[in-house]
Amino acid sequence: MDDRKAIPRAVVMSALLHLGIVAFLFLAVLPCASYEAFFNALHLPAWMNPIACSRPLQLQGPVIEATLIGPTGSPPPKAVKAKPIPDTVPPPPAVPPPTPPPEVKPKVAPLPPPPVHPDIKDQERVVEQGVQQAEEKKLQEEKQRQRQAELDAQAAAKKKQEELKKIDDLFAKMDAASAQTKRADSKAKQAKQQLADLKNAQENGQADLPNAAQRQTGNNAQNSNLADEYAAAIQNAVTPNWLRPDNMPNAPCKVHIVQLPGGDVMSATVDSSCPYDEAGRRSVENAVLRTKTLPYKGFENVFQRNLTFTFTPQG
Repeated sequence: MDDRKAIPRAVVMSALLHLGIVAFLFLAVLPCASYEAFFNALHLPAWMNPIACSRPLQLQGPVIEATLIGPTGSPPPKAVKAKPIPDTVPPPPAVPPPTPPPEVKPKVAPLPPPPVHPDIKDQERVVEQGVQQAEEKKLQEEKQRQRQAELDAQAAAKKKQEELKKIDDLFAKMDAASAQTKRADSKAKQAKQQLADLKNAQENGQADLPNAAQRQTGNNAQNSNLADEYAAAIQNAVTPNWLRPDNMPNAPCKVHIVQLPGGDVMSATVDSSCPYDEAGRRSVENAVLRTKTLPYKGFENVFQRNLTFTFTPQG
């Protein structure tokens, strides 16, 4: 309970107690008749009266008058004033001020006393450890520099390879362009040769035929002229698709061709008697295969599924 609230309550209770004592003393010295007169003046109900005064005895008969003699007729004794009861309520306890917390002082660890005789071996060990750590640090730095140099060398080699690759790509493009130029020149020469062949054929009175020195000879059989024309037409169709290798001899070469009706080429195989080398033989076979379709319309009477064609280099 709060002490500040207990002190006023104790004072009030003490005052009420004193008032009750004074009232009790007042009622004790007050005559009964006066008390009844005072109670009746308050107009309170009778059941609230705590004190009932004794009534004088009333007997039947006439009133007897008498005079009291002796101690009975003496006046009532004087009231003795009662001593007040001392206040027994103890005074409120004094609230002591709060005790401040004790000041905590940090503990200071005492320093160890200096060694009387320093150990020389410990000092030498410390110095040796310092030298060893410095050497290890120097070795690590050297390894790091070597690693960085290796990385730089790898980066330079990679860059050099990329540059060489670019140069190789450039040379490859130049070679491809040169090869394309050579093929274009070869085709131009072939076209020029074909025009010359056509011009010679027209001058000889026979269209689409090679020069007289390159004509196929007939055997005076039926359709012999048509067979010669068919051979010349195949020669003219295959020659534009032929890429002449270097050191190619000007000698004829037989080729076995398998074709379908309509002239679609199925296969081309150089005969074993062909005087060309391997590159020359493959060039003739590839020329026939690149032609894809041999002349057919107008040559139905001399068409052969398995045809042996004599290829003659031109140009």
